[in-house]
Amino acid sequence: MALLSDEIAGELREAFAGLVNPVKLSVASQALADPVSEEVRRLVEELAALHEKLTAEPVNFVLDQERVAALGIERTPAIAILGEQDYGVRFYGTPAGYEFGSLVDGILDVSRGSSLLSEETRSALATLDRDVRLRVFSTPT
Repeated sequence: MALLSDEIAGELREAFAGLVNPVKLSVASQALADPVSEEVRRLVEELAALHEKLTAEPVNFVLDQERVAALGIERTPAIAILGEQDYGVRFYGTPAGYEFGSLVDGILDVSRGSSLLSEETRSALATLDRDVRLRVFSTPT
């Protein structure tokens, strides 16, 4: 049974019409220890099937340690959103509710090779003198 309804799939096809460059969604899961991660893998595969510029790369968190390390994935479920380069965009957990929209926005941003940050924000970020690791946490309510 599909995780995405026909209505949602149609809306996503419209959104993905804005894809510029190909995007690979590498999804790390481990079926036995984290069954929810398998559902995330299925969701990513359904997303990738909606547009020719999207591909899904299933990564077994336990068996594919070299790939997991190369992606910098720390736990499951995890989705690495990869474009023409790796911008370091990682999504941990189940993309449900508002987080699903954030995942879609991340896919579109990576495809464009840029975000929709304001010029003011870009200027402020340009003043940083070292790399910064930004983590955003949310909880379902």
